[in-house]
Amino acid sequence: MATHQQGKKQRSRADWLLLVVGLILGSAFGFWITPTILYAEKPQPLQFNHKLHMEQVDNGCKSCHKFREDGSFSGIPGIKSCKNCHSGDEPLGNTPAEKEFMKFLKADKPIPWQVYARQADNVFFSHAAHAENAGLECTRCHGKHGESDKLRPYEYNRLTGYSRDIWGRGPIGLAGPPDRMKMDDCAKCHRDNGVNQACFVCHK
Repeated sequence: MATHQQGKKQRSRADWLLLVVGLILGSAFGFWITPTILYAEKPQPLQFNHKLHMEQVDNGCKSCHKFREDGSFSGIPGIKSCKNCHSGDEPLGNTPAEKEFMKFLKADKPIPWQVYARQADNVFFSHAAHAENAGLECTRCHGKHGESDKLRPYEYNRLTGYSRDIWGRGPIGLAGPPDRMKMDDCAKCHRDNGVNQACFVCHK
């Protein structure tokens, strides 16, 4: 009887050990595989060298990402902005990106960029209020994007359609800006700087 009870206790310990190991391995596998299942990639229409362009402009990011006369932000530059420096009669080079860009330029056709930082439709964000009035640097939210010599793939959530840059690059999205752009990051910045945190400030 004692031998039976001892064997049962040993099996019980082994069962618990297998359960714990299984939970750890299952969780690790889940963290690894979830982003692969949840996110899909879309290529950018062509490659763009921010570093090269930043070396040739006078006003940094604002040379191309401009504010209109009414104070609204133009966002990603349109093809007309590119034509301020580039002529369709002057070939840029022989790389695939340069050849593709010339097609858009000559056709006066907008380039269908995938927007990494696009927020939900119910979110109102004023670049003028943050970059002009508050004096925040573009790198505060966008990181060192301006120093890149090529564009990384655009990743979007298969369920929501939102960019992965909003949730964050990690599997559980715990990092703050510029690695993610979630509501609690905005709320923390407002709280730390004594700015109004009422819902209507950001949600219209």
